[in-house]
Amino acid sequence: MARPETRQPLPAVDVTLPEWAAVRKVRLRVEVVRSGTGRLATFAGAAAAAVGLFTGDFSGAALLATAALSCVGVGALRLWKPDGHQRLTATVLYLVPGASLAALLVAERIVPGIHPGEALALLVWTVGTLVARPARLARRLLSPPPAPKPALPAVVPQVVCDHPAARWWAHTVAVKDGPGPDTALQDIERTGETAMRAIIRSTIPGKPVPNISVKDLSALMDVPEDHIHIGPVPGRGAGVRLLQVGQPDEDHSAATVWANHIAPEAMPRTTLTSVRSGRPAAGPDEEG
Repeated sequence: MARPETRQPLPAVDVTLPEWAAVRKVRLRVEVVRSGTGRLATFAGAAAAAVGLFTGDFSGAALLATAALSCVGVGALRLWKPDGHQRLTATVLYLVPGASLAALLVAERIVPGIHPGEALALLVWTVGTLVARPARLARRLLSPPPAPKPALPAVVPQVVCDHPAARWWAHTVAVKDGPGPDTALQDIERTGETAMRAIIRSTIPGKPVPNISVKDLSALMDVPEDHIHIGPVPGRGAGVRLLQVGQPDEDHSAATVWANHIAPEAMPRTTLTSVRSGRPAAGPDEEG
């Protein structure tokens, strides 16, 4: 006779019910009714204890009502949420108002007349119950802990190009707490031995480049403040800024030399437009 095959148990499936608007509305209404009932019971207990200061005729009925309401409330609490955590703490916390009120009623029954300590105890019980709300706190203790918030994806700094200066800018300046958040460096150009020029671009479309502190850049780069300049880019909007670092080398081109050294003294208001190099052509007198 063949042995019956052992069937593998079916895998558990977690089903998440949608949060319907009608269910949410019913829960809110139940919470409002529950809160109102708790406050009404608190005022009723305070009234019974206040009457007990003058007469003990109703102390027995108040004690029975307090015990009955406390037992019914604890039973409903544990029945409604049987699998909650910290059940013992929640139960004790739920019974604290009723037990303290019962102790106050018994003390009023034993001590004849109006005693100032009883009046002070009644005031403390009333204010403490209305402010601390032990029953509501007990229900929260029996509720499951909230689900952890999903972890936010790590923000990766945006690097426009693979230039070392662009990478340094993305990981040092453009970070959240840096002097230039949401910016990137591009069009990096070396203008001297220790000088450079680049474009600062906003990485958020339609947003201008934020105000970048020259003092912060000076501290990060270890460059004097007067050697760092940030200004507008000619012909461009506020989404880009021109960054100049260091003193650029002097331009020794023919046009620059002409404009700076020759034209002011020898030929004012002239501009060198082109330069032709090579041996000049032979004149008529040099022809054989």
